[in-house]
Amino acid sequence: MAKVIGIDTGGTLTKLAYFNKAGELKLELFPSNEMELVKEWLQQHPDVDEIGLTGGRTEQLRDVLKTMKSIQYIVEFEATLKGVRYLLEREGHQIESSIITNIGTGTSIHYMDGNSHSRVSGTGMGGGTLVGLSTLLTGVRDFNEIKTLAATGNRSDIDLLVQDIYLGMDMPLDGKLTASNFGKVGITEEINYNKNDVLATVQGLVGEVITTLSIQVAEERKADYIVYIGSTLTSNEHLKKVISHYTILKKHTPIFLKDCGFSGAVGALLNIIEYSHSH
Repeated sequence: MAKVIGIDTGGTLTKLAYFNKAGELKLELFPSNEMELVKEWLQQHPDVDEIGLTGGRTEQLRDVLKTMKSIQYIVEFEATLKGVRYLLEREGHQIESSIITNIGTGTSIHYMDGNSHSRVSGTGMGGGTLVGLSTLLTGVRDFNEIKTLAATGNRSDIDLLVQDIYLGMDMPLDGKLTASNFGKVGITEEINYNKNDVLATVQGLVGEVITTLSIQVAEERKADYIVYIGSTLTSNEHLKKVISHYTILKKHTPIFLKDCGFSGAVGALLNIIEYSHSH
């Protein structure tokens, strides 16, 4: 078992990363509102003596852990980018510069060039929006259920497309582009909307806003690649499809990391390993 671990305390999920004795990367996940579970995990792994820590709920976790271990803090953006570089390399991507779009509870957008990076944009749209709007509109609050139902939904009765506006005319844009998310609802006689369709449309809204912003930043920075990460994408094929379609349409290349939610935890782990070696 590892002597050092990395932990990323997000708004919704707390992620943990370590290398086992065989040198394989291992990942664990806990709800952030149940920090005690992290403490229990550590009690079951008494040989851990150092923790690399990052994320917005760091102080909360420190309170729970008290003085259990030696803790080394790293700023969240630093940790995330460190983790992204490692995971990109591990998955065989040779990329010098790219946009990194981190879709957590909200979304943070960075420009990465070699070893340097800067935060260039962000939006309050993210996993929190997805769950919040889904709960308000359909009563479905569980993220896994939202993902499953959205995947079977159809947006065509709810979203207004460019082709719905330019009926039979020459269109200045691709007719399949969304002209207005949820735009058909206001101009249609009342109908009962299917829950799955509403969830698919919420996910479409969140995905398209995030992608539009990412593409604008990519064009400003002349970056071909956009790497999309964050727990909101985990096993969320429908959202990935929305993002991928839109990114490719705008002539950029989307990359989805396999362990997309763990960049921060992996970066915090790498940081504590470097720190241990240098001290």
